[in-house]
Amino acid sequence: MNRTWARQGTPGRWLVAVGFFSVASLVLIIPLIVGVLWSLVNPDVGWFPPAIVPSSLSLANWRAMLSVPEIGQAFVMSFLIAPIVTLLCAALALPTGYALGRRQLRARRTIELLVLAPIILPGIVLATGLGSMFIRLGLSHTVTGVVLVQTVVLLPFMIRIVAATFEGVPQDLIDAARNLGASPWPLARDVLIPLVRPGLFAGGLFTFIGSLEEFVLTFIVGMPYVQTLPVLLWAYLGGRSSIFTYAAVVTMVLLVPTIVLMFVAERTLKQEYLAAGFGKV
Repeated sequence: MNRTWARQGTPGRWLVAVGFFSVASLVLIIPLIVGVLWSLVNPDVGWFPPAIVPSSLSLANWRAMLSVPEIGQAFVMSFLIAPIVTLLCAALALPTGYALGRRQLRARRTIELLVLAPIILPGIVLATGLGSMFIRLGLSHTVTGVVLVQTVVLLPFMIRIVAATFEGVPQDLIDAARNLGASPWPLARDVLIPLVRPGLFAGGLFTFIGSLEEFVLTFIVGMPYVQTLPVLLWAYLGGRSSIFTYAAVVTMVLLVPTIVLMFVAERTLKQEYLAAGFGKV
C-alpha cells in the first residue's frame, strides 16, 4: 500500500518541482538575464524589437558608471553605515524579541502593532515625518541621522525574526540552566544567545542588505552631504537619457552584494543549524 502511494506521489513531486522551477525562471532568472543584457547594450546601437538579444554588446555603460567621481566614497559610506545599523538593530532586537517571544504580555498585540508601524506606514510618509523631526534635532545631513533613520525602518524585520526564534527555544533548556544556578546574564550569554544565533544572523543579513539598498529615507535625511551607493546611483541615473541601459547598470551594482551575502548566509546558516542539531550551541 505504501509503495503504491509512493509510486503515485513521485510524478506529483516532479510536477511540483518543474512548476516551481518554471515560476522561478519567469520571476527571477529571466528578468536577471534581461537586466544583464540591458547593462551591456551598446549605447550607439541600442536594443529594439523584434531583436531577442542585443545586436551589439559594450562595456560603455559600466565605464560611464565607474567614472562617476563620488562612486568610491559612496561605496565606503554604504559599507560603513550598514554594519552599524545591523549591530544597533541586533542590540535592540535581542531584549525586545525575548520579551515578545518568551514573556506573556497583556499588551503584546499592541506592542507588535507598534513594532510593525514603520513597515505599515508608506515609506514617503515615514521619511517626510522623520526628516522634519531630524531637522529640528540637528541630525539632518549627518551620518548619525542616516544610521538612526535606517534603524527605525529596519528594526521591525530584525525583531520579528528574533522573536520567532526565541519562541522556538525549548523551555526545558532554560529551566535546566536555572536549576544549575545560572543567573540572568550567564543564562543569556551561554544559553539563549547561542540558541537564537541562526535567527539573529538571518535578521542581521536582511538588515544589512536593507541598509545597503535603502534609498528614500537616506535621500531625505542625508542628502546632499551623506551619499550612499543607492542615492548616488539613482541621482546619476536621473541625468541620463538612455534610461534602460543605465537603470540596468544601477540594478546590477546593487544586486551583486545582495547575491554574495545571500550565498554566504545560505552556507553559514546550514552550518549553524547542523551544529544546533548536534547540541553544539
